[in-house]
Amino acid sequence: MECLHAPWRIEYILSPKPENKQGIFGRIAQDLDDEANYVIARDRSCFALLNRYPYNGGHLMVVPYKEVADLNGLTVEEMTDLWKLALRCINALTHTMKPDGFNVGINLGKVAGAGIQDHLHVHIVPRWTGDTNFMPVLASTGVVPEAMKDIAAKLRAELARSIE
Repeated sequence: MECLHAPWRIEYILSPKPENKQGIFGRIAQDLDDEANYVIARDRSCFALLNRYPYNGGHLMVVPYKEVADLNGLTVEEMTDLWKLALRCINALTHTMKPDGFNVGINLGKVAGAGIQDHLHVHIVPRWTGDTNFMPVLASTGVVPEAMKDIAAKLRAELARSIE
């Protein structure tokens, strides 16, 4: 079995976590500063934002406004909205960043890798041929070739064009 090493994630793992009854996604959902939070789209029952600690440039998440731990907590309409926005995000990433493929997934539960267990979210990670290299392994450094604010601006513009 091969191991994926992501040593740049240690910054997040070791960072102090705020003691708050409301989770990070709930706070971001209510905050109007979309640029500061890297929110790239808001729909009726969900929103999309860039991951602050990405595995790759363009790594984003689609999150329902409703704080639920798994898909059973969503209505059929909310689930439909979630996947519609995920598809719009994949299409926006395809148009703006031209990846060779994607990893799309949901981590349910701590043992499955959920860093935020109480608020379901869909990860969308664009992938390019050869996007894993020696930098994370030897230099403890992940290379994201474009500033997150620039990626967010491009994706916001593309998603605004694709509103149904």
